[in-house]
Amino acid sequence: MIEYISLFMFLAVCLLLMLGYPVAFTLAGTALAFAAGGILTGIFDPSFLAALPGRMFGTIGNTTLIAVPLFILMGVILEKSRVAEELLGTMAKLFGGLRGGLGVSVILVGMLLAASTGIVGATVVTMGLLSLPSMLRTGYSPSLAAGTICATGTLGQIIPPSIALVLLGDILSNAYQQAQLSMNIFAPKTVSVGDLFIGALLPGMLLVALYILYILVYAALKPEAAPAASAERVSAAEIFKGLLPPLALILVVLGSILAGAATPTEASGIGALGALLLAIAKGQMDLPRLREAVINTMEVTCMVFMILIGAAVFSLVFRGFGGEELIQQFFFDLPGGVVSATLVVMLVIFLLGFILDFIEITFVVVPIVGPILLAMGVDPVWLGIMIALNLQTSFLTPPFGFALFYLRGVAPDSLPTSAIYRGVIPFIIIQLLAMAAVWFWPAMATGLPALLKN
Repeated sequence: MIEYISLFMFLAVCLLLMLGYPVAFTLAGTALAFAAGGILTGIFDPSFLAALPGRMFGTIGNTTLIAVPLFILMGVILEKSRVAEELLGTMAKLFGGLRGGLGVSVILVGMLLAASTGIVGATVVTMGLLSLPSMLRTGYSPSLAAGTICATGTLGQIIPPSIALVLLGDILSNAYQQAQLSMNIFAPKTVSVGDLFIGALLPGMLLVALYILYILVYAALKPEAAPAASAERVSAAEIFKGLLPPLALILVVLGSILAGAATPTEASGIGALGALLLAIAKGQMDLPRLREAVINTMEVTCMVFMILIGAAVFSLVFRGFGGEELIQQFFFDLPGGVVSATLVVMLVIFLLGFILDFIEITFVVVPIVGPILLAMGVDPVWLGIMIALNLQTSFLTPPFGFALFYLRGVAPDSLPTSAIYRGVIPFIIIQLLAMAAVWFWPAMATGLPALLKN
């Protein structure tokens, strides 16, 4: 029974999180309570906790994580400068005359918002407030409208510069080095956040293409459920004003990373400054709004780093109770080897996505299973993209998908929750198809990073 204490600790954390306790304090508090009990009973070595100050200092001094507050600031400023409204208006005029054109507009705007904010909740709420009323007024099926908004909102998980990929890249980098050292490789290869950004481009674009294809096919089969809006002419000046500035900012941020001219951390600084200049140029930024944007950024950043510190405490105690060896032995005993182990991890992450946010899963689960899978020969970039797609799918899956709750919070009472649940099912199938494509053709995730490195 003693060897399973680490698993009991993990289950206790999940239970407390489901009861609504704060994530960071739940992770650290549960771990310290189990550690205290283990020290008193003589089954836990307190020397494990001596490594905690070093872990925290390493977190504070990690230059990669500087990208987190800067990308968040970039997204918050763009959100407050009403970029989304102008984008949606311009796209709606461009595609509104087509059947399903408004849905296509929502997907394209959601893609651009995902590439500029990188935060799922912000994109779902913004698109729910801006596009859901106009889609319903145009005569769109409520389930189609709700499903489209939820699905496009989750693109922030996979399309760079995604906050999820920044955090995941940092964790996988440490896990990859740990895995190689365990195999007595003392000149380990590295994997970076930039590698994950580049690897996510093709799967992200595949998802966008499949979403648009689904909307167009749906509109062709059921024209009454996705009618054309009134066609409006759009001038080149309107396109330039609404589309070009945010698109140029995204291209500069991602282009500097792809070209190797800037690290993701440096690119995040460029993005934050560019978003601020764009907001000032549009006349949508003054000192009160800037203060609000900075405070919002600080709140989200503090939440992320407190969870990171709580997860560091949890992982130390988990290892102290022998949890890592227990899981490693379980994986090696599975029939089917690395394929079975990877499938089990994907299933566990998918199920945990119902009750935990991507930050908790990234900080708690990935450091435990990542080194084991990487030591078994799994490619780190491929694993990172698969985990990101998996978490994106769990965001959509009823009854606990976070994107569903975000949309429910801003949707009118006339839109039933059942319509939201029905609407996301086709998009979940699309997500699973995309995951299957990356599973069977790993080069979709690994080919572009390898090509650019060479």
